[in-house]
Amino acid sequence: MKAKVVLLSLLTAMSLSAQELTIYSHRHYDSDKGIFKLFQEKTGISVNVVQAKANELAKRLEVEGKNSKADLFMTADAGNLEQVRTNNLFVSVSSPELEKLSPKELRGKNNEWYAFTTRARIIVASKDRVKDGEIKTYEDLTDPKFKGKVLVRSSNNIYNISLLSAMIDTLGKEKAKEWAQGITNNLARTPKGADRDQIRAVYAKEGDVAISNSYYLGHLANSKNPKDVEAANSVKVIFPNQDDRGTHINVSGIGVLKTSKNKEAAVKFIEFMLSKEAQEILTNQNYEYPVNKEVKPAKILQSWGEFKIEKPNFEAYWGNAKEALMIFDEVQWK
Repeated sequence: MKAKVVLLSLLTAMSLSAQELTIYSHRHYDSDKGIFKLFQEKTGISVNVVQAKANELAKRLEVEGKNSKADLFMTADAGNLEQVRTNNLFVSVSSPELEKLSPKELRGKNNEWYAFTTRARIIVASKDRVKDGEIKTYEDLTDPKFKGKVLVRSSNNIYNISLLSAMIDTLGKEKAKEWAQGITNNLARTPKGADRDQIRAVYAKEGDVAISNSYYLGHLANSKNPKDVEAANSVKVIFPNQDDRGTHINVSGIGVLKTSKNKEAAVKFIEFMLSKEAQEILTNQNYEYPVNKEVKPAKILQSWGEFKIEKPNFEAYWGNAKEALMIFDEVQWK
């Protein structure tokens, strides 16, 4: 009997090692490349990564239909994940390991996708030009005293779409529109560049405050470019709305696709993404918040302190996206 069990385990391992996973990924980080390599070394399962923008990959999955070779869809932002989920392209999966490692509030509605990191949509403000306590909420950025001082990227960016979609869900359409109009009124310049560029612009005194994802500040602070380090050190971190709903968060996540011919291996990969080993790589190299409770955030994230999180309704991130884009257009947030 013991010999049969050993033989069965051996055959299972051989079967998995002969497999290949194809991952459609929007993410482009060195941390992910290291994780792909480590997973392949540990399991023998080869990983083929197809990279493109999230909306391009989602469209490709629709066009390919049942003929798609993709096993997993991996991306930043819950809005992107929800787009694929609502298009009925994911399959619900679970395992004892996933149940142990994945917080239930950081998953798709029926376990169609799993978040493996989170990031906060923070406010960064000049240490020299913004007084402590002067900004406590996202809404404070709409105060006329900040006219010509607010920096943020374009309205067609998924991070801003998800932020406004969440506001529509929690505050209602009218208040969300008032906020977007207030930001537009206070812009220091026509939106351009990525989040890191907004922080650099605060350092360059083009504005006094910026909206950014938290991990971008981590990258600047740990950059090999001295000017980027100076830019990071010139600003302070504000976690908005700590006295009420909390700070907006988003996720990076992954889900198994219905077209996958290697679902067992695909689940193993998600389990690995949630493992202590992979989570430590993600937080220490990419400065994202880990979802595995056994893993401490990177030291720089710890230095900013703990913060209250706004309870996320990820379905709204995509469900309200069209309405959010309409609001951006109406208030002329470019």
